[in-house]
Amino acid sequence: MREPEMDGRLVLEEGSVFPGKAFGGRGAVAGEVVFNTGMVGYPECLTDPSYAGQILVLTYPLVGNYGVPPDKGARLNPSFESERIHVSGLVVMEACEEPSHWSSSASLGDWLQAQKVPGLAGVDTRALTQKLRTSGSMLGKLEYGEEEADFRDPNRENLVANVSVAGPMDYGRGAKRVVVVDCGCKDNIIRSLVRRGVAVTAVPWDWPVEEERCHGVVLSNGPGDPRVCAATVERVCRLLAREIPVFGICLGHQILALAAGAETYKLAYGHRGQNQPCVLRGTKRCFITSQNHGYAVDEDTLPADWLPWFSNANDGTNEGIRHRSKPFRGIQFHPEASPGPFDTEFLFDEFVRMCG
Repeated sequence: MREPEMDGRLVLEEGSVFPGKAFGGRGAVAGEVVFNTGMVGYPECLTDPSYAGQILVLTYPLVGNYGVPPDKGARLNPSFESERIHVSGLVVMEACEEPSHWSSSASLGDWLQAQKVPGLAGVDTRALTQKLRTSGSMLGKLEYGEEEADFRDPNRENLVANVSVAGPMDYGRGAKRVVVVDCGCKDNIIRSLVRRGVAVTAVPWDWPVEEERCHGVVLSNGPGDPRVCAATVERVCRLLAREIPVFGICLGHQILALAAGAETYKLAYGHRGQNQPCVLRGTKRCFITSQNHGYAVDEDTLPADWLPWFSNANDGTNEGIRHRSKPFRGIQFHPEASPGPFDTEFLFDEFVRMCG
């Protein structure tokens, strides 16, 4: 096993320092430090645009053991959720340098290095996660040797504008046409719609979606504070007046709530993992879901014509909203999973049926 070339450290804004060994790319970076509890799915997580601006801590002690699948260069490539890694940096306890899997084309470290994303291994991620759960997600920076960085709060920036498509892009064929407002859309959302025989057009985050002729609109996931996406919220307000079916996912759920007149707030340390239990309101039915978000909808601020739809069984936070009579719905979790369970994939079927 080759030794990493240089030492590094994770520095938190409150002064804690977690030493480790550098792997992957080089260069000091800063961002919001968050953790994900998933046991698998690091290629999907790292390529999820919702992690833009964040330093990701993976709590599972061994990461990289099945390597990285080949990049086929297409948005519908099932191996990844976008065309590149979006995390600012990666922190793990142990990074496997010799992966073993039939589809592996590179090690985790080589992949990070090729995409110039720094990593830090050998970190006590258990202690780090306990600190983040106690104190909440906080700003941090990865530094190597003499290289230093300044703390940076990515949630004050319009991260969505940096990860959205530059112009309309079409996928699939079908009698029904759905427009996806790309706020940092995971590719598997588009795959899930295409598999159901739907023609999909992905448009930029600030696109005049209210002017589109379509059967339905999906508001995608994405990074950061939903209130920064004021242009998208304004567009969705106009869209709702047309009463076209709307389905919000993750950040899209929060944007839908803001357009409806509700409020959002920042969670202490967010929900990031593949085992978040969500209860269908009014029932005892619980679904296990994949999640990645740091903000939530304050359901107490929902207007009278909107209802809570799902809630988190762990902390009671809102996980979904729906209109009492119109075809508008939003969910905080990821029905497309990738990685994670497919308990709620049926919600795509319900949405497609709503599209007429």
